[in-house]
Amino acid sequence: MPNPILKLWLAFCALLPLGIFLLIGASYKPPETLLYWPWIPSLDIPFSLRLDGLSVLFASLISVVGFLVQLYAIAYMKPYKGRATFHLYLTLFMLAMLGLVLADNLLLFVFWELTTLTSYLLIGFNHEKEGSRKNALQAMLVTGTGGLAMLAGWLDYAG
Repeated sequence: MPNPILKLWLAFCALLPLGIFLLIGASYKPPETLLYWPWIPSLDIPFSLRLDGLSVLFASLISVVGFLVQLYAIAYMKPYKGRATFHLYLTLFMLAMLGLVLADNLLLFVFWELTTLTSYLLIGFNHEKEGSRKNALQAMLVTGTGGLAMLAGWLDYAG
């Protein structure tokens, strides 16, 4: 008999994307909505998310695909013993992608690096296999290099 905590965790991971999809739909007021919170006030860095037509489209796409992938993974990962961890990585990846499309400022770079880290964890999930470890490292190097190039572009633009 499956662990009830695991069942609850899997249900949460599967339903979270739908909740986010509904929240985005309820929060968006055309032509755009800006959600703003002071994050690091001493450096004048806010945590701000922009909901415009394009970001709502991509956030909706990420949420719906995230829901479908979570449903598929529940069945597919059944024989794996670490599947709760896999669903955590999958959820974190989806949240990082949402942050990437909704970020309104330099937080875009932070969310890009979070996608780098979470893709590394997802690709290297089966870390007993050398191929998984090699592919995870390659993905981290490629996306990390892209993030550094993005940061260099911002520094050049700001300077």
